Amino acid sequence: MRRVTPMTVDVVLPCLDEAEALPWVLARIPAGWRAIVVDNGSTDGSAALAAGLGATVVHEPRRGFGAACHAGLLAAEAEFVCFCDCDASLDPGLLPGLVGAVAEGSAELLLGRRRPAGRGAWPAHARAGNLALSWLLRRRTGLRLHDLGPLRAARREALLGLGLTDRRSGYPLQMVVRAADAGWRVREVDVPYLPRAGRSKVTGTWRGTYQAVHDMRRVLDEPVRAGGGRP
Repeated sequence: MRRVTPMTVDVVLPCLDEAEALPWVLARIPAGWRAIVVDNGSTDGSAALAAGLGATVVHEPRRGFGAACHAGLLAAEAEFVCFCDCDASLDPGLLPGLVGAVAEGSAELLLGRRRPAGRGAWPAHARAGNLALSWLLRRRTGLRLHDLGPLRAARREALLGLGLTDRRSGYPLQMVVRAADAGWRVREVDVPYLPRAGRSKVTGTWRGTYQAVHDMRRVLDEPVRAGGGRP
């Protein structure tokens, strides 16, 4: 496996009122990597806390998970970019393994397949929505993925080349769909999924899960994009 040298990786952390989780999350960022906390309108002091803990803070006023993720991608400068939720449900300390697989060429987009580790880590309604989307993704692209988890790694320039346009909950799915259309090798590896700090803004309720699935169905209805380029 090719060694990834320091300062070649940026970690995008979309953030909305995650002051409770930020210290743990930022402490787990690998040494030499840059944490980009994208504040999406927090009212609990998350932005100031993140800056005080040494993170690069980007302010994205347009609400939406995709808006925050893409603002972080645009702010990134490193060869590799990772994405991770900012709620302490996923451990950024696991990211070197994902980046290493991308660096050595065994994958061009690598996703963390969430495996619940603890009671309440993954509510039934969120899990059901994820399974349904995984099945629909398989029909659309042929990819046999089990999860569309937010822990992921890829090369920055290649991600920018996908031309991602969704700025809501469909952003993670659109990334996978367009990568598949472009002929990328998309893989997943198991990662522990911990009980989050605070309540999910996306899938914390049946209503939130329904909205997320609705956003993602819109992505799946997009026509297949010819070409798109390989990393």
